[in-house]
Amino acid sequence: MSRLTHAEALKRVNAAGISVSSSGKCSDRGNPKCTSLDTILAKTIDEIIAFKQKSGKVVTITGGTEKGHTDGTKSHYNGYKLDIAMDPGVTDYITKNFTYLGTTNGGKWKQYKDGTNIWTNEGSHWDIVIA
Repeated sequence: MSRLTHAEALKRVNAAGISVSSSGKCSDRGNPKCTSLDTILAKTIDEIIAFKQKSGKVVTITGGTEKGHTDGTKSHYNGYKLDIAMDPGVTDYITKNFTYLGTTNGGKWKQYKDGTNIWTNEGSHWDIVIA
């Protein structure tokens, strides 16, 4: 699987009109306060760009491959997941166009499916697993 550097991924998402936000105003993969796209899978970037193009909504990446997320095979750190900021337009698009799967985390979070990708509303952001 093809992987991208932070600079390569950033160039691609910015060209598509997607911004990246970091609470720590940094991109260091080893710092959980940063938002890093370093070593992200190219497919993950392709999918978020496709979502932006289909939906026409404001998309801001708030979580990438930086440390501080849950471990697992299809994890943030391994390049399969992104977090995007909550936006009313994004939420409206997802809930109207994706398949509702049910809830997770004791009923707190609603999950939706778009093809093979899973979108989870975690309250403060959307967590996306690219399959």
